[in-house]
This record gives sequence, structure tokens and C-alpha cells, in this order.
Amino acid sequence: MNEENLSFLQEQVMYAGFGDTLDNALKEKIAQQPETFTLEYQTEYGKDKVKAELHFSQSNKEEYSDMYFFNSYKVKLEREGQPDMEQQFYINKGGSITLKEAYNLMCGRSVHKNLWNKNGELYNTWLQMDFKQTNDKGNYGLKYFNENYGYDLDAALQKYPLKELENETYKGNLVESLKKGNPASATLVKEGMEDQKVYVVANPKFKSVTLYDSNMQRLGRRRREKQNTEQKQSKKESQSQNGEENSPSAKKKTRRKARAV
Repeated sequence: MNEENLSFLQEQVMYAGFGDTLDNALKEKIAQQPETFTLEYQTEYGKDKVKAELHFSQSNKEEYSDMYFFNSYKVKLEREGQPDMEQQFYINKGGSITLKEAYNLMCGRSVHKNLWNKNGELYNTWLQMDFKQTNDKGNYGLKYFNENYGYDLDAALQKYPLKELENETYKGNLVESLKKGNPASATLVKEGMEDQKVYVVANPKFKSVTLYDSNMQRLGRRRREKQNTEQKQSKKESQSQNGEENSPSAKKKTRRKARAV
């Protein structure tokens, strides 16, 4: 067994977000020297269940037949009240998507990554899954929002009075969490009112951030719904009053008042 290759693979698996729980299983599989093999992994994020299938293959060059490669992993996401979803993620040089990032992408959030282009140049970009298109393998496409798109996360955060922005360490932690695609916990400062715990989500497509309450309900949505309800109620009352004013009985009263004058 190529111990150096094994150590490298174990490190790859760990940095891909699977920890070291698969170390022994990986070693056992390689000892059997199959051409290809898979390993199973599962975890939970809150109430969401994530199952992953890791894919490995043996080198096709005879002189390197003792070497294996970690090629990709397929994620199955099970969320309460929603259909199950699957997506394949590939292991790339220096820019692989971790399991937690994969989960965040599958939940519709955005992830910031450093990737290599075809010319071997490193660039950074925001990724977001495109649920409107799939390729021939059934994988959803990815949208890219790179530096030229003009998304400034710091500027987007500054539009809100968040307590964490007052401290560079807390701000750094907040930004780092957002770049991983997490709904980052923060504190919204309200003048003359009690501070509100919120969750912040990066929204590169609209060059903004989105705030949610503790129940992951988007802030502002309830207020708009209330305003819409009040407007509809006001319109009904106005129509009702107009209807009463134009009724035969109302017109008779008007004529009586006119004769009395």
C-alpha cells in the first residue's frame, strides 16, 4: 500500500468536510486494490439530513497502480416538507467545495471560493446554484459572480446597524461565515428599542445581504404583508362607504335635507 498516497487522500477527505471518521474505511478499501470504490457518509444540519457518497478511482497508469484519487462526492439532501435533492460535487485543485458549502448551495445560498481558471490563474468568485437548468448528468448548474460583477459584501453589510460591525474581530467572523454560505447570526441595533437577534445571508446576485428573524422569516416581509392587508381593508371600507352614499335611502335623505334648507 502506498502510505503517502493514503495519507494524502485522508487529508483531502478531511478538508472536504468529512473529518477523519472515514480514515479506516478508506485504508481498508485501498488494501483490496479495486479499480473504483465508494464510501458512505451522513450527517445532519439542524433538521436537514445529508447523505454523501464519496467516489475514488485507481490510477490508470500501470506504474502508478498503487495510487488512488478522490474524484467527487454526491450529496443527497433531505429537508422536511421539500422533495429530496441530489447534486454531484467534484474535487478540484485548491478550490473544492466542502460538504457544508455544498449543503448551503443546495439550500439556495451563495458561497465565496478561490478557483483556478483554464490558464492556471487563481481568481475569487461567489457561487450560487441555478435550479432552472441541469446538465446531462442531472446536476444543477452554477452561477458565478466574480470581482467584475461588483459585489461588495462589506458595503452591503454597512447598510444595516449591526452590532458586530463595531468590532473588527466579530466583523471578520461574520464575513467569514457569510462567505461559507452560512446564515450568520448577528445583532440588529434598534434605536430606542431592544436589540434584535437576526440571521444574515449574502446575496451577491442583488449586491446585498438579506436579514431574517430567529424563525428564518425574512425581515420586512411581515411588515409588507401587514401594509397590504391594511390597504385592502381601507379600500373595502371606502367602497362600502361609497356604496352607502349612493344607495336609494341615502339619496332620499339628501333630498329631504335640501328641501328643509
